[in-house]
Amino acid sequence: MTNRFSLTMRIMHWAMAALLISMLAAGLLMVQSLEPWQLTLLTIHKGFGVVAAVLVVVRLVIRLASSVPPLPQGLSRLQASVAKLSHGLLYALMALMPISGYLMQYLAGRPVEVFGLFRLPAALSVDIERYAIFREMHGWLALALIVLIILHAGAALHHHFIRKDDVLKSML
Repeated sequence: MTNRFSLTMRIMHWAMAALLISMLAAGLLMVQSLEPWQLTLLTIHKGFGVVAAVLVVVRLVIRLASSVPPLPQGLSRLQASVAKLSHGLLYALMALMPISGYLMQYLAGRPVEVFGLFRLPAALSVDIERYAIFREMHGWLALALIVLIILHAGAALHHHFIRKDDVLKSML
């Protein structure tokens, strides 16, 4: 049994945290602005959305193949269940965000250019109703992810400063 996450898992955790927080910040900036830079940011956001989709698959494979530290002693059954549920929701949201983003672009008839390396196709005909559904979904998923990230970080800080256990240290 290990008391620390593997180096690979720690690197993936913090790299994806930086990527997701950057993507969420960019998304919030884009919907609040009609400035000329908004289109450039949108193009970058789409490319990194594809990167995030690939990384979440890699991260999930690494997670399933790795042993992880046990939950700390003294957690109630409810707390342990909430911890497991919140991690499952984080993975689900990390997967659903790029999927909903791509489907939104696909249904709008907009191909996704990935840093000039390749292009993901768009639908041949625009479906504005389904586009609107995925656009709305993408926004709600982003809000849910923001809330869950705040709760996740808060829980880690609670474990470190209040409970004084090794939960945060296991990921540092």
